[in-house]
Amino acid sequence: MTLHVTTLPRTPGTRRTRLHTTLGRTRLRVRKLVRAARRPRLRAALRQGVLAATDHQDSGLGGPFATVVDVGASRGQFASWIRDRHPDARIVCFEPLAEAAGRIRAVVDGPVEVHVAAVGARPGRCTLHVSAADDSSSLLPIGRQAREFQGTAEAAVREVPVTTLDEHLDADIAQPALLKIDVQGYELEVLRGATRVLDSVQEILCECSFVELYVGQPLAGDVVAHLAGRGFRLVHVAGISTGADGEQLQADLTFRRVAG
Repeated sequence: MTLHVTTLPRTPGTRRTRLHTTLGRTRLRVRKLVRAARRPRLRAALRQGVLAATDHQDSGLGGPFATVVDVGASRGQFASWIRDRHPDARIVCFEPLAEAAGRIRAVVDGPVEVHVAAVGARPGRCTLHVSAADDSSSLLPIGRQAREFQGTAEAAVREVPVTTLDEHLDADIAQPALLKIDVQGYELEVLRGATRVLDSVQEILCECSFVELYVGQPLAGDVVAHLAGRGFRLVHVAGISTGADGEQLQADLTFRRVAG
């Protein structure tokens, strides 16, 4: 295995490298690969060139879930893992990039609903800032993200349809339900368009940032406060990403509805 070390430009009194970040991502990928190779459903995803998001087994999720809503589904990495964990669940995926969305059905074992659209607070159309690493694309301009994570700079812009969860999902989705959100800084907009749907959700898995990686994005504290107002409490933090200077950048936050 070859490790590539990229040195950032010198700043006053500081010389930083991304070696530890590269090592961390390499270790994570190896762990995911080993886990996926042990599971028949996940080996099918591997044959499609997609590595299932097995790292989420450390996210403190409960279940079993009857419905899983995957916002920011990419190529089905999370959905394929969920199918392996919850084989009878209804899985509903939203992904604005048609190329990525088009691979989900081949990657996920069994039936899956795929909607080629971004999700926000109101329906319409919006500019998607397409990253060179497509799963880092966002409806917000890419900022510090491109400096902290190599290969994630903006490569193109594209107009995409935007829907809301309240508009697209039935009021009586089968419970217990899990909502997963991975939208690169657009988390609050997704939640604001899910006022009704949240009443049917028991758990939420949401990637949140501790620093502004996308221009104008809310931070983890804003998401925690919003969900507390909707009756959810933070129960687990996993998958912490650390920057070249040791600062924690983002993590996967698991929320659970407060009983009563």
